[in-house]
Amino acid sequence: MIRKPVPLFFEQGPHAVILLHAYSGSSNDMRLLARKLQSEQYTVLAPIFTGHATGDPADILRDGSPQQWWQDTRDAIAFLRERGYQQIAIFGLSLGGLFATRALLEDPQLVGGGTIASPVIFRGQTRVPTAFIEMARATYRAQNIVGAAQDHKVAWLQDHLTAQLTAIQAFADTTATHLRDIHQPVFIAQGDADQMIDPRSGQWLAAAYPAGQIDYHNYAGAGHVLTVNSAHHALEADILAFLHPIFEKQ
Repeated sequence: MIRKPVPLFFEQGPHAVILLHAYSGSSNDMRLLARKLQSEQYTVLAPIFTGHATGDPADILRDGSPQQWWQDTRDAIAFLRERGYQQIAIFGLSLGGLFATRALLEDPQLVGGGTIASPVIFRGQTRVPTAFIEMARATYRAQNIVGAAQDHKVAWLQDHLTAQLTAIQAFADTTATHLRDIHQPVFIAQGDADQMIDPRSGQWLAAAYPAGQIDYHNYAGAGHVLTVNSAHHALEADILAFLHPIFEKQ
């Protein structure tokens, strides 16, 4: 039996890092990075966005929304503060990066953070709609939902997907108009072989900030999910190098 993903919380040192996962993903996207940060004495929280990892992709559309996921993000920050963590950084992969960026904008107490293959500035091509339906069909096949039953479920997804993706883009656009109001150090990671979003997305985002604020990394030959693909070791090292100076060492 396949176990459903669960939120990750690795309590270690006094400095905490929140990791937000991708659209149609889960905390599993962030497990390798979370374990690496834990091994370097960081406390790590990787929540699961509402509607995700339930076993039915329709729950993402039924129960999830940019407003709900923004609330999930704020709840993650509040959870850490309630446990006594004062110094918190926040990163997000793809969709998660939209909420990590909004958190940096809305919560100046966060010490820094950033995005991993995230289309904060929406331009160019996206494979997200196609990839979502492919993921859904694979999920249903694994549950032995095939034929007309699968087609019926997928038709429902197709009827509702565009509205949610439009809402996500509106959320991203609103954030993008206020990037100059973010003053913490910002990390940006992008693979130049990204086939999910335009591989120039990281450059577009970096150009929207003052140059001295940005730690930008391009990963040659790497696809979208940088936290688990060929770039993950380099990404982990780069994030650790970014974090070290922004936390006040005890």
